[in-house]
Amino acid sequence: MDSLSSLATFVHAAETRSFTQAGRILGLSSSAIGKTIARLEAHLGVRLFHRSTRSISLTPEGEMLLESCRRILQEIGDVERELAGNRATPRGKLRVSLPILGGLFAPTLAGFMAKYPEIELDLDYSDRLVDIVNEGFDVAIRTGEGVDSRLMSRRLGLYHLVLVASPGYLKRAGTPDVPADLASHACLHHRFPTTGKLERWPFRQDNKGPDVPVPVAAAASTLAPLLEMAEADCGITCVPDFTVEPSVKAGRLVRVLDDFLDHENVFRAVWPSSRNIAPRLRAFLDYFGANLFPRQNAGR
Repeated sequence: MDSLSSLATFVHAAETRSFTQAGRILGLSSSAIGKTIARLEAHLGVRLFHRSTRSISLTPEGEMLLESCRRILQEIGDVERELAGNRATPRGKLRVSLPILGGLFAPTLAGFMAKYPEIELDLDYSDRLVDIVNEGFDVAIRTGEGVDSRLMSRRLGLYHLVLVASPGYLKRAGTPDVPADLASHACLHHRFPTTGKLERWPFRQDNKGPDVPVPVAAAASTLAPLLEMAEADCGITCVPDFTVEPSVKAGRLVRVLDDFLDHENVFRAVWPSSRNIAPRLRAFLDYFGANLFPRQNAGR
């Protein structure tokens, strides 16, 4: 148990980059944290931190130990909860960061709230990349494969970018047969709010040549205006398939150039790896994993 306590102390010091802050969390003095780290370094025979008068940083050996400690402490926590029969009703506040994606999350959130009425959801909708740990979020839903080393992740489902336009626009401007035809069309782009860059339209590049030039008639930092403009006969836009599925089924939008597109991306739930998973967070992860994209998860 002394070894486990030392490893837990090391994790707090490594994640906060401060013996003083780690001491506040653990109810110890900074000197006590420093002595524990020194004993651990002597026991392992390696230096875990670079120390200066103003800051500390991990050595390569410290980085390696941090990753191992996170897994070890997580597994011990899981075993302890299982043996203790932690079947308590999930309750309490759950702070969630979600991207602004129209009505994608509403049905799943409604089902979750009905099933877990004692969980209070605090939802923050934003297209910026929030700092989950420092901003105090319990969980965030993100797209993409890259995950911060401080975070755990779980895949929720896949999506694809598609091109759509209204029947009225295509009747007026014509339907493009190949990507080069877009040169004479009004194209509505998504602009990443954090970088200001336009999202690339994912045309297949068999010869790894330059991207197909796509003119810009309008750009927006969220998807809702692009869908509204497309349905209002303003042009062709490139958006995730799940955002346009109802409009395509209803005939308000038509997919174009499907055979020339090559795109697949993933939705993930991510949460701080240093925390034990509370029952309310476990319930959220399990419910969203099964219900956000039910057709994709039906065979799992």
